[in-house]
Amino acid sequence: MQRMFGDIGRMASLRKLALACAVLVLAITSLSAFLRLSASGLGCEPWPQCYGQSLRDRQQGVVTPPTGLVTAARISHRVAAVAALLLIIVMVMNTWSKAPVLRREGTIVLGLLFLALFLAILGRWTANAKVPAVVLGNLVGGFAMFALSCRLAELLARRPVAGGADFSRWAWAGIALLVTQVALGGMVNATYAGLSCPELTRCDMAGASWQALDPWQAPGFDPAAPTNPSGALVQWLHRMGAVAVFAVLLPLGIVSWRQGRRMGAALVVLLAVEAVLGVMLVRGTLALPAALAHNIVAALLLAATLSLAAGRGRPASQATPGQDMTSGSPFGESAM
Repeated sequence: MQRMFGDIGRMASLRKLALACAVLVLAITSLSAFLRLSASGLGCEPWPQCYGQSLRDRQQGVVTPPTGLVTAARISHRVAAVAALLLIIVMVMNTWSKAPVLRREGTIVLGLLFLALFLAILGRWTANAKVPAVVLGNLVGGFAMFALSCRLAELLARRPVAGGADFSRWAWAGIALLVTQVALGGMVNATYAGLSCPELTRCDMAGASWQALDPWQAPGFDPAAPTNPSGALVQWLHRMGAVAVFAVLLPLGIVSWRQGRRMGAALVVLLAVEAVLGVMLVRGTLALPAALAHNIVAALLLAATLSLAAGRGRPASQATPGQDMTSGSPFGESAM
């Protein structure tokens, strides 16, 4: 009996670590987004002539010293990254060095460790990156870490209940669309295509090129204008991707909400907020606060959809001691 309650305490402790890791990774991805968007010129003066100026400077070998705010963001980003790595190492020891070995949870933790080390290595090339591949690696890797942290918290918080509605296939289709959409959003930023489609419902495709989707090709600029005409295709695909994500996830959120899943309601709200932010970005000529919020809400959308992909569950507090605690909301549905 003592060992049984010890296992429950171990699971609860590991779940707290997973939630703390998720919060840290969300902070890391948000700070990374701020650094990335600031470097591309969002929020710069004079707008829009300064958009993409940093890339043009790097291509010409000109080094521009960072502002105080950017320096503070970089330091905060590194501190949060180190803290997350330490948490992951503690979780590795918790899952693999104690009996019984938690192989399922431990495998996820090893995935987190691999991604953390990958991003640490990639960070050496991030500041002076000229090709979109580096931005994509950071963006997708950060979102993957956030998703794995939330998934680990899900496994430790809840267990499946037979007979509940299963939204897993529907939700996984939505997750695939979301990840693709996140990658396209990263390409919009990395190819400086933000001004390539100045109107909400129409893009000038005259200068569009499929080469803009090549992550290993540095974007080109007209020295007289802060636009990348070939990026119109990337921007158009990103907007069409938003329509596809909305078409798949909105019905999922409504149906799961009606089935009693509070995370379904959260999904509907997050979709609405993300849609409003997307319109604001176009109407507001790429305002930096809206772009940052757009990135954060995308990460929360991924977490909410992942919760629905895990299947219907009930709180771990209702589980019988000794039984596996799996699937559900990473933050507990009662919190939404």
